[in-house]
Amino acid sequence: MYRFLLTPRWWGINVFVVLAIPFCIFMGSWQLGRFEDRIQDHETATTQNASDRQEAARPLADLLPVDKATVGKQTTVSGRYDDQLLVPERKLDGRSGYYVLTLLRTDAGKALPVVRGWLPGEPDPAKAPAPPTGEVTVSGALQAAESVGSNGVSGRTGWPDGQTGAISAATLLNLVPYDVYDAWVTLNEGDSGMRAVPVSAPQNTGLDLKAFQNLGYTAEWFAFVGFVIFMWFRLLRREVELARDAELGLVQEDAQDAEDGAAERKSDRSTSPSGV
Repeated sequence: MYRFLLTPRWWGINVFVVLAIPFCIFMGSWQLGRFEDRIQDHETATTQNASDRQEAARPLADLLPVDKATVGKQTTVSGRYDDQLLVPERKLDGRSGYYVLTLLRTDAGKALPVVRGWLPGEPDPAKAPAPPTGEVTVSGALQAAESVGSNGVSGRTGWPDGQTGAISAATLLNLVPYDVYDAWVTLNEGDSGMRAVPVSAPQNTGLDLKAFQNLGYTAEWFAFVGFVIFMWFRLLRREVELARDAELGLVQEDAQDAEDGAAERKSDRSTSPSGV
């Protein structure tokens, strides 16, 4: 009854199943590992942010360029505040508002973007407190340059004068006439009554959409394993039933009945008055 398993057709089916199942298990395990890595990175980043606040602030030059090891570290920088910009469409505790971003001109000649705080509502230059004058020393958490899609950064263009959608050297160089560090600092305490902006986690370390996509892909790959096994058993059962019917002569009888029916229909057409 099971001799059909040795036919070329079933050899192909069996080889496909034998190769597909371990491949799907491997891909599902890999996607699950990616999800677990993101969870671990998220936990590490959260713990690191708490410990970074306890560390002594270090000079900016010691922490550049910004990477996963230095993002969120405490830094101290001296200089004079210059141009001020507003960064709209930024949420804090579920409320919509904007950052107050001021460029700190350092002795090195470059300017460091400093987020002095957050205000609720629509961007309004009249409500944004003016920066302190003269030489100042600021302390805060070092942040990596923003890109579209990270930390809620909008891909919108054409912002009004005095506003910017992202905090990065590439964006700010078009708005100010001097060089800008490809990093920024958020003050530990909001300036002039503004709320301090919390430290952002490094990219690819949060439980974001990508992390849950990995989890979804994991479920899909393991579900495909079950689908392959289900279809193999279904095909096997169908072949067994056909083989059993053939042994009982049911398949031949059905074929003979079909031939008899065809012959009868042909006879009816030939004897009809119209000849059709």
